[in-house]
Amino acid sequence: MSVQQDLLDLGDLFNFCDLSTFTQHIPVEWVAPALDLSSQATIRRRRLPADQVLWLVLGMALFRDEPVHEVARRLNICAQGLASDQLLARSGVTEARKRLGADPVEWLFRKTGHQWGAERYTDDAWQGLQVFAVDGALLRTPDTPELRDHFGSGNTRTDRQTPFPMLRLVALMNVRSHVILDAQLSPYRRSEMRLADEFLQQIPDHSVTLFDKGFWGAELLSSLNKAGTHRHWLIPAKKGTVCEEVARYNPHDRLVRMKVSPRARARNPALSTHWEAREVSYEIQGKLKTVMTSLPANTYSTKAVAQLYQERWEIELGFRDIKSSMQQNAVTLRSKKVDLIYQEVWGLLLAYNVVRREASQAAVTFGRAPSDIRFKPACQYIAVQLIVMAAANPISATGRRLSELRAGIGGLFLDHRPRPSRPRTVKISKTRFPVDRKAAPLK
Repeated sequence: MSVQQDLLDLGDLFNFCDLSTFTQHIPVEWVAPALDLSSQATIRRRRLPADQVLWLVLGMALFRDEPVHEVARRLNICAQGLASDQLLARSGVTEARKRLGADPVEWLFRKTGHQWGAERYTDDAWQGLQVFAVDGALLRTPDTPELRDHFGSGNTRTDRQTPFPMLRLVALMNVRSHVILDAQLSPYRRSEMRLADEFLQQIPDHSVTLFDKGFWGAELLSSLNKAGTHRHWLIPAKKGTVCEEVARYNPHDRLVRMKVSPRARARNPALSTHWEAREVSYEIQGKLKTVMTSLPANTYSTKAVAQLYQERWEIELGFRDIKSSMQQNAVTLRSKKVDLIYQEVWGLLLAYNVVRREASQAAVTFGRAPSDIRFKPACQYIAVQLIVMAAANPISATGRRLSELRAGIGGLFLDHRPRPSRPRTVKISKTRFPVDRKAAPLK
């Protein structure tokens, strides 16, 4: 008899804390409020109750190459005995996901993200500040009329559109632990800056946030700087920015004043006509780069600020882990309904955070930094162990198995090798099929 069945026979809520490492981090008191947000309430004793469907959604993120009903079978997700085709019809699994909806998964992701993303680890600070990053990514959905109408897609220079509808994701990530604190999902046409506005208040005090150049704007950056205590930002300078020098600290560091655009002031009348920022220039691979920041020059040196911005790439690595390692380079998401698409992505982000936090705990046990763990092997290792733990006996050995699993993850450290000095190149795609030169590109 599985751990899940034993818990349900006791009449208790499905205990996410005791099942496995994948869910031991999520307290049961967080799960109950999340399930209250389910789109449909029921008193019927189902083979797939809402609590186990939530577990199924998380399992889908780790087993992207398997059908959903096979994920349920492998993880033995069923309230009435062993999961099998005789007990769980394929259509029943889909209907169970529809009953759950996206809201419980989203709520649980935000609850865990806010808690785990602000956790501190040894030597995780940069000169006393936590380091965060904000950036966006795109996820393709299956091409159905319903999804294309809701999410939209990128237009090319002609009347053609990209082959798949696209969902926009904007995330706030802890650079040192790679845990995502918060995220926003929207159709393709929604602006990344407007999505980022919705979670700026979640950024902790005494921190510095690294932005991509697409987030340049007086309204967004000024609101971040003024909303809390010692909340700083760092972003590449926008090409062609007109500014006036206010003070010069050294040949590569100065304070500048810029005009606030009329459009920004119309959207936020509280903005002044001008705003100031520190401009830092540095050379990398023979090219001169410039960043803007709110970090004061009397506290943070020019060299330190220039080196700090290199860490913004960590959020790109996090998106790679989600889209490549967890999704296994799948062209599209697997769901074909709007609500299930959102449910799938929130489950994907939650599963990513659970794996990252488990990796962080393992790294701390071995005296290493959380970012030193190789994500893909850790994710695969946890997925394999989940199958074993789903039907493992006796229950009393669960704690020992979790300790052994963490010890196994602790051996998956990165080798710090120097980056190659050769320039990046793009190889020519080789295919034995005819190429349609007029087709809209994949984005």
